Amino acid sequence: MENTQKKSGAGRVGILDEIRGFAIICMVVYHAMYDLKYIFGLDVPVFFDSWFDVIRDIFAGMFIFISGTVCRYSSNNIKRGAQCFLIGMMMTFIMPFFTSGTIMFGILHFLGISMILFGLGQKLFDLLPSWVGIAASVLLFVLTMNVQLTYVSGILTTGYIGIPGLFQLHLPMQAYNVGVLFPLGLHDAYFASSDYFPMLPWFFLFIAGSYFGIIAKGGRLPKFCYPTHIRWLATVGRYTIWIYVLHQPVLYLIFSLIFH
Repeated sequence: MENTQKKSGAGRVGILDEIRGFAIICMVVYHAMYDLKYIFGLDVPVFFDSWFDVIRDIFAGMFIFISGTVCRYSSNNIKRGAQCFLIGMMMTFIMPFFTSGTIMFGILHFLGISMILFGLGQKLFDLLPSWVGIAASVLLFVLTMNVQLTYVSGILTTGYIGIPGLFQLHLPMQAYNVGVLFPLGLHDAYFASSDYFPMLPWFFLFIAGSYFGIIAKGGRLPKFCYPTHIRWLATVGRYTIWIYVLHQPVLYLIFSLIFH
């Protein structure tokens, strides 16, 4: 195992870099279709299919989970988180110059806060064994995945904590009207963000990934996972933050040259 890890680059898990690279490529494709539809007025029928939203959330979830995993390889997650959140805030202020929308709490804001919280609470998180932590985090993810407002038969309904078909604890409407709780997923019907990943439920998926990182870093994954199999895809996975920051301006420039 030691030889395998040395070949994969200081104990890195090659397959995780490759999956993260694939996930960020999917995110770029999604944003490209978003730009074509909402900025350049091109009809993209697939963008409104419900199955496409499910696919989007799956790839976003993979990205968040692996981001939690790689926190185990960092010596200063608080610093990384602050830098990530700062870049997210820069995107918030810059985006309105390119589009009519803005990013209020996008993936970079989310990852930044998640890294900071993990860094602050790592000793507390580590009190749980890895598999128990994964199970508890996944359970909390499921319990909080429906906290946002939703329309049921055309009626605006508050979200809930619980499991559909078993129990549902609905949250009071007052919580959604506070205004400053949108990072948690609690916002009114007028809230809008071009990119939105609230702490509930996504933070628990991030934490599940951090527990998985204990297993990965400890060399307890199958040997196949550690070497790099697709080098260019792994390289993409190691520079996801810069790809995320730069891909929208690049897409905007390319589409502007094509359509204008």
